[in-house]
Amino acid sequence: MIKIKPPTTLKQQLVWVSYVVGLLIVIEAVNMLTGRYFNQFSIFPRELSHIAYIFTAPFLHANFAHFASNVVTLAIFSVLLLQFGGKRFITVSFGLIVLTGLMVWTMGRGSFHLGASGVIYGYFGYLVLAGFLSKKLSQIIISVIVAFFYGGMIWGVLPSHPYISWESHLFGFIAGLGLAWFLRKRK
Repeated sequence: MIKIKPPTTLKQQLVWVSYVVGLLIVIEAVNMLTGRYFNQFSIFPRELSHIAYIFTAPFLHANFAHFASNVVTLAIFSVLLLQFGGKRFITVSFGLIVLTGLMVWTMGRGSFHLGASGVIYGYFGYLVLAGFLSKKLSQIIISVIVAFFYGGMIWGVLPSHPYISWESHLFGFIAGLGLAWFLRKRK
């Protein structure tokens, strides 16, 4: 088994985030060059053949504008989440992919759902609540900063456009809040 050393310095954290962003860029480039071939591996609710795609959908995007609108916020939130620890970053990220994906698969409207925004909204929910629950000043400051600068994201959990998976936003946000509450006492 490979042992992964959690990043403890900002430089190490930025390297981790650059790996995540780099992976997303490679997937986006190949997907773009193949005419969005990978997008068939997105979530289609209640379709049994698509349940496994809860693990692929967050890495796929409908077009470059969709990708670009997600990647910067994902990188910023990843750096902020890493302030809670590397293991916590992995736990929350995996938990958000699974929980958001399952909720979209069971309760989403009959449409293809893809993109990192479910994870981003999950990070948003987690970051806003977890700092206050931790009672640590540095993490409370992160919660306040995220709420102040990104608080307007909350409107994204409501239906707005037929081509936007507001369900991923809503369920990601709920999953992020739930994980913040569930993991509040754990190191």
